[in-house]
Amino acid sequence: MPMSAGEIEQMIRSALPDADVRIEDLRGDGDHYAAYIVSDAFKGKSRVAQHQLVYAALQGRMGTELHALSLQTKAPDRA
Repeated sequence: MPMSAGEIEQMIRSALPDADVRIEDLRGDGDHYAAYIVSDAFKGKSRVAQHQLVYAALQGRMGTELHALSLQTKAPDRA
């Protein structure tokens, strides 16, 4: 059974409580999503390390209940 956008967002927010998270259902099929995430946890980390944090938050559901997830991650811009 596919994951809902709300479930994905909740799991990411649980792991990254400060995160600004936006989930978009790319095809309207509940199977292909894009996630846009801004978190202090990403500061100083490579893009790969940032994505690994998000995948860890999804607790192994990527590739099973969650078929496709495009990630855009970054640390907040601070002046």
